[in-house]
Amino acid sequence: MLLHYLTNSINDIDNLIELTNKDIQDIKEANHELVFERTKIKNDLIKAFEHKKTLLDNELIKIVKNNEDKELDKVLDDKQKDLLNTMKTKLSELKNKNKEYAKFVVIISEFYNTLLDKIFPREMDGYHKSDHRPASILKVSV
Repeated sequence: MLLHYLTNSINDIDNLIELTNKDIQDIKEANHELVFERTKIKNDLIKAFEHKKTLLDNELIKIVKNNEDKELDKVLDDKQKDLLNTMKTKLSELKNKNKEYAKFVVIISEFYNTLLDKIFPREMDGYHKSDHRPASILKVSV
């Protein structure tokens, strides 16, 4: 069972990496609708991974309990160890991809917020900026 959980978890991580790469490419090309469409897919994939990770954790706990006198490293076979290392590597890769994706998201967010502030200035309410003034104040001259 452990091999099954590891293999499926790694597949989920690979799919998340692939979707994140697509998101990064689409942000660069300003295809924001495609990014939004993938959000639900990614959220479902994350939930599926979390479920598989829980099953994987439970399986490892069972193995440890059944072999209390041995370390986990001595109980697992080479294939299981390789898959655990692969999973760790893939998670690290996903983390780095998510950092890269987050940088683009912050940049785009700052751009749109700055643009919005220039079109609809906000007034200061003490140290906090209040909401944008209503769009009805915008005048168009033709």
